[in-house]
Amino acid sequence: MTEPVEHRRLIIAGSGIAGLTAAIYAARSNNEPLVLEGDEPGGQLTLTSEVENYPGFPEGLSGPDLINRMKEQAERFGTEIEHGIVTDIDDSERPFRVELRDGTVYTADAFIAASGASARTLGVPGEDDLMGYGVSTCATCDGAFFRGEDMLVVGGGDAAMEEAHFLTKFADTVYIAHRREEFRAEDYWIDKIQKKVDEGEVEILRNTELLEIHGSAEDGVDHVTLARNESGYPSEKLDDPETETFDQSVGAVFVAIGHTPNTDYLQDTGVELDETGYIVAKGGKGAGQTATDVEGLFGAGDVVDFHYQQAVTAAGDGSKAALDADDYLEDLEDTTADSESEAAAKADD
Repeated sequence: MTEPVEHRRLIIAGSGIAGLTAAIYAARSNNEPLVLEGDEPGGQLTLTSEVENYPGFPEGLSGPDLINRMKEQAERFGTEIEHGIVTDIDDSERPFRVELRDGTVYTADAFIAASGASARTLGVPGEDDLMGYGVSTCATCDGAFFRGEDMLVVGGGDAAMEEAHFLTKFADTVYIAHRREEFRAEDYWIDKIQKKVDEGEVEILRNTELLEIHGSAEDGVDHVTLARNESGYPSEKLDDPETETFDQSVGAVFVAIGHTPNTDYLQDTGVELDETGYIVAKGGKGAGQTATDVEGLFGAGDVVDFHYQQAVTAAGDGSKAALDADDYLEDLEDTTADSESEAAAKADD
């Protein structure tokens, strides 16, 4: 077994908004946090070219710029930031044993999981190149930039319906491409979208899949190539004469096929995860809202929140997790001091 490199008072997994906010608060509380950046340094916000809804920046700023400012702020108060991907936490004893992908091992008195959730993508040509330049996984983050454009939403679940409904505030027409005939979304959202269809704001493209996104970083998305087959899943039937391939002019593409929480490293711990892998935190009122079933381990941001997934809500979660961790660490110190006093008293008897 690899010996620990060093002991840390607090480790934070994730360097997105939640993790960096937690680091700012924790560092100001003299908890000397170590932030491990993970697979996606800065989190999903680094894919957003402009952030205009984060309080305090009336002119807006880029996602990477906001992240870099928060890093500077966290480091100013004493946070250490290192690249490292957590693969395992041993919560069977204290301090925690935290193992990284490269074999590095730390021990920690407290741990904040702020490792986020990764948006699922399609892997079609043009998607990666145009991400942040007309391709997005967050309508509430980026929809307003494409006011007056036709927009395409890909997906058939609640998230896709909610994104499409939101985008009708800005779009000329919102197209929803779904690879099957039936949607997976709840009737509530299907009914809301049908009203938008009746009003001419949404057009549904059933049994249709996105094959390619066309455009450039300079000019954004120009159009997309789609495939349709009345029996569904047309990308698997491109040689079928019944499959129709066609181009559609749109100015933006929103991929809404869900997120995958980055919680694999918690699978063998006592932390409760829901059926899709999100951390189940205590919630409720008062202190300890970010606590998990494992004492000393807290959750913050998109790794807990599968609904809002906004920068500002992640920041709120991060601050709460740091405050909860501080309470825990103070109690731990008091308990340790009491135990040492009792041991010293017995030794004197």
